[in-house]
Amino acid sequence: MDDHYILEKQICPVIAPRIAAGIEKLPSLYKSQITEIRLRTGLPVLTVMGITDSMLTEAGNLTELKEQALICSHDDLQRTLQIISRNSLYAFEEELRSGFITIQGGHRIGVAGQALLEDGHIKTLKNISSLNIRIARQVLGCAKALMPYLVTTEGNTLSTLIISPPRSGKTTLLRDIARYLSTGLNWLKLPGWQVGIVDERSEIGACRNGIPTMDVGPRTDILDGCPKAVGMLMLIRSMSPQVIITDELGRAEDCNAVREALHSGVTVIASVHGKSHEDIKYRPFVGELVQNHYFERYVVLSDRPHPGTVERVIAASSGESLYCNKGGVRICG
Repeated sequence: MDDHYILEKQICPVIAPRIAAGIEKLPSLYKSQITEIRLRTGLPVLTVMGITDSMLTEAGNLTELKEQALICSHDDLQRTLQIISRNSLYAFEEELRSGFITIQGGHRIGVAGQALLEDGHIKTLKNISSLNIRIARQVLGCAKALMPYLVTTEGNTLSTLIISPPRSGKTTLLRDIARYLSTGLNWLKLPGWQVGIVDERSEIGACRNGIPTMDVGPRTDILDGCPKAVGMLMLIRSMSPQVIITDELGRAEDCNAVREALHSGVTVIASVHGKSHEDIKYRPFVGELVQNHYFERYVVLSDRPHPGTVERVIAASSGESLYCNKGGVRICG
């Protein structure tokens, strides 16, 4: 699926027509590099490319001058919300509680506005004033250089925690890891493994009617829109996976399910928000997994010079850096 198809067939149709028209006029080079489109009521429309952003003009150019920029009106933002929710935001109340809506193609739309509380917890969001459209793209082969660090010389896969700040490509990397493990790698003596994906936010497989639209490999079963903790245990009981892959650990029940999977002899590859394994070591729940060496590899990502940059690969048991972006590649095992 090329970048033009993604923008023209999946992104622009859910954006207010006036703004979508400006995006469609952008040069092809820009279209292929956009990672986010940010809409804020009464403020310029921003396009994000990597770690930089620019304002969009009505003519389909990019500018740094606010007076030349296309301004997102209240009607533009509300129209976009109506299209995204098919005129029923109530139907997306559960997702709004988490601060985002996932649309077809695995694209996540972050929302901000006024929080409505009930018993001290967020019930939903109302008076939404900001949208962040994060564009999901499949990058086939992006995990190839990493795979030797995740597979032993005997062809076994190592349980791995991918650590990354937001917007650093962890979901894209997880998707490609799933594809490689499910397909198999002759050069690493790795046969195709039975892979189970718990895709709580519908981003890894970008499923439509339960069927992934992204290539996650021929031996992959996917639970779409299913809570991670429930999904991991369901897969173990029903699908007998050799590897379970999931995104963004954080809750106590997520980490308990990881422990249960590992104790069942299943390899787990997951991600968590953070800057380093030391950064998450003392966090509640996921920190316990790190302190007790439940994972065998840590992969640290950053967004510099571009999203998906592998900064370090660490052997969990010894703390040894097997790869360092500044120091070069070491022999892995």
